[in-house]
Amino acid sequence: MEIGFRTGMVVAALVAVVSGCGEQHPAATSPASGKTAGVAAPTPTQTDVNRNGVPDADPSDEDWPGKMTVVYEDATTPDAVRGRRFMEDTKLLPQLAEDITGSLKLPYDIPLKGSQCDEPNDFWSPADKEMTLCYEDVANSLDLFTKLGDEDPEASAFHEALASFYHETGHMVIDLYELPATGREEDAADQASAYLLLQRDDDGRFDPESVQAIMDSGRWFGAMSSGAGGEIDDDQLADVHSPDRARMFNMVCWAYGADPDDTGDVVAAGLLPAARADLCEDEYRKLDRAWSTLLTPYVK
Repeated sequence: MEIGFRTGMVVAALVAVVSGCGEQHPAATSPASGKTAGVAAPTPTQTDVNRNGVPDADPSDEDWPGKMTVVYEDATTPDAVRGRRFMEDTKLLPQLAEDITGSLKLPYDIPLKGSQCDEPNDFWSPADKEMTLCYEDVANSLDLFTKLGDEDPEASAFHEALASFYHETGHMVIDLYELPATGREEDAADQASAYLLLQRDDDGRFDPESVQAIMDSGRWFGAMSSGAGGEIDDDQLADVHSPDRARMFNMVCWAYGADPDDTGDVVAAGLLPAARADLCEDEYRKLDRAWSTLLTPYVK
């Protein structure tokens, strides 16, 4: 069993930003109307994170030898064994590693580890400069989407793993490239996940699988919120993460703002209040422009 997504999704639409000086970025295009909004192309920040004396935005800076490498650690518990088997059968980790290596400039090798964590989780380690996707997280998603009655819970679990990976990639790029993150970093990483997934192909269209990954991630947050029960307390409000239900609305809004055709009527489906849905196109446009500005120097 192999579940796939379009490799090179990050680089497909961003290459025009890097090489097209003075041209408008697709972020200035309305997903609903296709009209260009007449906004100037973003200007990248001037940094030198690979410490070679050349600004990262300088086209002559080719000192980026790194790649993302795959490591499978041992799995011993039933959930970990199940999660590792899913990752191996779907070739999840090699696909993700190939996409990042082909899309982003890396100053050194970055391990992508499948690991037994004894809890559902995924994380980027700033200290070790490595990313971990926990076997238990995949097992948890398989159980959750099966309980929700999905026709293909394995595809939904793959989509959620994809969105979670790109959330952690958000943390990775903030750390590696010393990017400014206004507000809570967890919220910024959610934005990065949507941005990295929502890249247009050569025909100006979004990959339906990537859009569905965001929608399934939103459903995952909604289900986790419903399963928690009770009112949101101060500990949840003070947490570094926004409440799960708020994250659901955010993910759905950004996908809808980018591609209303593939997301469908999210208001009628009960996935988003109408008042928020009316703002999503502009919200996504601003998100896209902000992350394009930050990541322009680091896209191959």
